[in-house]
Amino acid sequence: MFTGIVQGTAELVAVEDKQDFRTHVLALPAGCREGLELGASVAHNGCCLTVTAIDGERVSFDLMRETLRLTNLGQLVIGDRVNIERAARFGDEIGGHAMSGHVIAMAELCEIDEAPNNRRLWFELPPPYGRFLFEKGYIGVDGISLTIGEVRERRFCVNLIPETLARTTLGDRAPGDRVNIEIDPQTQAIVETVERVLAARQLG
Repeated sequence: MFTGIVQGTAELVAVEDKQDFRTHVLALPAGCREGLELGASVAHNGCCLTVTAIDGERVSFDLMRETLRLTNLGQLVIGDRVNIERAARFGDEIGGHAMSGHVIAMAELCEIDEAPNNRRLWFELPPPYGRFLFEKGYIGVDGISLTIGEVRERRFCVNLIPETLARTTLGDRAPGDRVNIEIDPQTQAIVETVERVLAARQLG
């Protein structure tokens, strides 16, 4: 489980591509390496990956076909940075909202509204996922727990404070970029349950 509170960013320093498979290596900051072991879970832009090798600050992770298809991790090149969060431990403060690290889709950044001391980003989701968007609901964007500000069909916006812009990669995003999206699991469960109940009533 993750909290959506990004602990920092890490640079991609090496990539090994194979058919429908990729190994990438991050230079993890010291604070993110403390107690890190093989098999540990680390979220990269909100996608849960498993540590496969550790060599000092260089930590390796494997990305399978489904990960490459659903997330923006396959688009990374050496020198890019990703948002990093270690898996939550029992007793940790949940500052964001509970997240699984399972990316459901990517959304395109459509528009940026600048204002004094904050920034509003507008994203658009693929058609099947707009039904999970609710104003003031939670959403994971590249691993960051955010509150939805406004919804316009498949589009939604989030408002970012300077701290979020400084600590994460969202400050560098430009229109046309694609970000990883995790829908709040509770929202998804409620929506899908209501849909099943209504469908059953119509059949009955």
